[in-house]
Amino acid sequence: MSATATDTISAKLLDWYDRHARELPWRAAPGVPSPDPYRVWLSEVMLQQTTVAAVAPYFAKFTETWPTVEALAAAPEEEVMAAWAGLGYYSRARNLVKCAREVAAMGGFPATEAELRKLPGLGDYTAAAVAAIAFGERAVVVDANVERVVARLFAIREPLPGSRKAIRAAADEITPEERAGDFAQAMMDLGATICTARDAKCLLCPLSADCRARAEGNPLELPVKPKKKPKPSRTGTAFWIEREEQVWLVTRPGKGMLGGMRALPDDGWSARGDGDDEAPVSGAWKGGGVVRHSFTHFDLELGVAIHAGDEPSPAGEGEWWPVEAIEDAGLPTLFAKAARLVLAGRG
Repeated sequence: MSATATDTISAKLLDWYDRHARELPWRAAPGVPSPDPYRVWLSEVMLQQTTVAAVAPYFAKFTETWPTVEALAAAPEEEVMAAWAGLGYYSRARNLVKCAREVAAMGGFPATEAELRKLPGLGDYTAAAVAAIAFGERAVVVDANVERVVARLFAIREPLPGSRKAIRAAADEITPEERAGDFAQAMMDLGATICTARDAKCLLCPLSADCRARAEGNPLELPVKPKKKPKPSRTGTAFWIEREEQVWLVTRPGKGMLGGMRALPDDGWSARGDGDDEAPVSGAWKGGGVVRHSFTHFDLELGVAIHAGDEPSPAGEGEWWPVEAIEDAGLPTLFAKAARLVLAGRG
């Protein structure tokens, strides 16, 4: 596109954003000074592979509990992990603490994309988003929504992920020097509300006259995505060990799935079987049902075995947690499902 055309695109989009920007708790309205970098960073980390609706209550809780990056840096990691429970992708929470402590030691967030990228957990997208939105630096911000808008706008037909270089170059072409943060958020909003994956509301789109995919009559065909491979299945067993109205919880190793989180003890989950049966039981154990959970790379069916023998003395390190306060333990979704299953079985 010519320089005039790209300038027109950014002007049209910013004009649309000034009238239709979503009101989000971490966002400053158009024309208002940039928001606190802490709030921008926190929201962007939470929003990775997670919906706005899911993030909003977590963001409110975090900013109420830890209103500044210094407060978050001083928080015990286990408290942050517990508050994060349910958001998934728990490596984000571990990096959140590491990053907060590094930023607090530096005396604040660096203001450039290049320096932000050096912080723990900040990849290309997050560093660009914080630089543009919080500091007004011109940065090319490309998330899944922007990827879709740009692929359609420029009719980029190479399948993902191979097309990402071309998509980024096209996004760079239309990103303005001024109001880069508002432009990035406008692109996100356009992809989230108008140019969606399942619908293209072209009659409402401020860029419809410039959209090559619309001109060709096939916007929903883009971006071209590779065929999904079927997920492997795993099975496993979680163990409910209770005494005196307290349940035995362990802390998972810092590395690996659900690292650093409180959880029920389990058998490590295997790749065997089809997962249709309840947990194997014998002797001091009885079956408590099966919970199903989908991770990014596999599906899991987890049988629950309930200790039904004499007074239990579990091996290894852990803690006794009041059953009535199990919702406060910060269990990841998988183990929260297992706990609810056990408690529901009591009638």
